[in-house]
Amino acid sequence: MRSKSQSLLLRQIALHAVLTPLAIIWLFPLWMMLVFSTMSDFGIFSPEIVLWPSTNFIENFKNLQADTNFIRAMSISIGVAVIYTILSVLLTSMAGWALARYRFVGRSVVIGIILGTITLPFAVVVIPQFIMVAREFKLANTWTALIVPPLFNSLGVLFMRQAFSMMPGELFDAARVEGVKEWQIFLRIALPLARPTMAALAIILFLHSWNNYLWPLLINSKPGMMTAPVALGTLIGLTKVSWGGIMAGAMMLTAPILVVFVFLQRHFIAGIAAGAVK
Repeated sequence: MRSKSQSLLLRQIALHAVLTPLAIIWLFPLWMMLVFSTMSDFGIFSPEIVLWPSTNFIENFKNLQADTNFIRAMSISIGVAVIYTILSVLLTSMAGWALARYRFVGRSVVIGIILGTITLPFAVVVIPQFIMVAREFKLANTWTALIVPPLFNSLGVLFMRQAFSMMPGELFDAARVEGVKEWQIFLRIALPLARPTMAALAIILFLHSWNNYLWPLLINSKPGMMTAPVALGTLIGLTKVSWGGIMAGAMMLTAPILVVFVFLQRHFIAGIAAGAVK
């Protein structure tokens, strides 16, 4: 027993010895982004290597706010990401439930089409999608245009389908025998059991919406409807680039993602692990 525990301890020490430098390498760019967000443009490009924060963050943020109205852009990004995540998780959960638990004609064809859409790059569909949303539906510069077009996520459907497929069918059959309606089975039994998977999917979808740049750039041309990534992009001009403002804005964009992951990391890891086992 002692030799076995010693061997386990040695493996843990070796694992930490390998992972700790990798963690430092991964965290170092984030730390330097924080440092640069507190420095002036001249200090960022100074030949001296600075590893500790300075005192210029407030000034950088004031310049960022004056140039882009970044607070409004952040509020739009937060609203769009939260609404999109909630609606998309609900929609993909319903689609995954139907594909996992119901037998109907053409189900394999639907699954094949969903798998096929994952392989399509967004650049292939962005022009037809823009024409349909902006010209046909006249929804440019609206929240609807930001939220609805990317709402149906193929990866999320397959993610939830896998989660529902792993649940014992006898549980739902017993509920049907007791007279429970189908929508109650889905809402009160299936969704609570899939909570870790939904949390993992929510983080992925929130991150996708939060970092989305191309579609908001195309569909919203009014300055008052810019999301935060698009607002940051406007700081890169032909003759001037506000690097301090960009770093301050990037730091503010990174913070919500870290907060979301810290609060949901337990469910995220559980959801990923559950989706990897059949």
